[in-house]
Amino acid sequence: MEALFYHKIDNEKIKCVLCPHNCIINNGKSGICKVRVNTKGILISENYGVVSSIGFDPIEKKPLYHFYPGTEILSVGSLGCNLQCKFCQNWQISQTSVSEFGRESRFYKPDKIIDLALSRENNSGIAYTYNEPVVFFEFMIDIAKKAKEHNLKNVMVTNGFINKEPLNELNKYIDAYSVDLKAFNNDFFTKYTKSKLEPVKESLLNITKAGKHLEITTLVIPGLNDNPEEFEQMVK
Repeated sequence: MEALFYHKIDNEKIKCVLCPHNCIINNGKSGICKVRVNTKGILISENYGVVSSIGFDPIEKKPLYHFYPGTEILSVGSLGCNLQCKFCQNWQISQTSVSEFGRESRFYKPDKIIDLALSRENNSGIAYTYNEPVVFFEFMIDIAKKAKEHNLKNVMVTNGFINKEPLNELNKYIDAYSVDLKAFNNDFFTKYTKSKLEPVKESLLNITKAGKHLEITTLVIPGLNDNPEEFEQMVK
């Protein structure tokens, strides 16, 4: 599947503008996410339809505590991530390419995901989660569009490291975001996630201005991101 949000440069080089890494990718290579690959000057989303994990969860497990509490939600995950968190609990699926993935993955068309979501009476919608959904953007948005046609809610569990234009596109279809704010200082982001804080802050403001339901999660790592003054700044 040809990916969205990229520009051709020259000599079959391309620039991916999906997330703030803005990777320059040579022919035959992938971006930092490992799943968006330059194939002769065309950016390909190699993980389109590739599902590593799928199942019904309590919505509170996402975690979302104030969005249709007490319901279930169909959770869908693929492969890849645009961050490289040293503390990632899902590294087996997030820090791998499609070709490198050693465990069994399955291929799903968007319609199959919708059918499964509609099969459970207490299901409120579909959550894009487990790995970073930003890097399976095309698959997610194709499902999300169909979900809206069936009055299913779309939930994105994300690190928020995404550029403004693709996030604006997602805001048309995503009803609720659970954003994992890793810390509230850029040094932590640089050292432990190989990314930056500022774009995530911008995403949080964008989501709020779009009127979407937003809940923020922070994994507390003692000695690394548990400074009380930083927490006070983050809450403000």
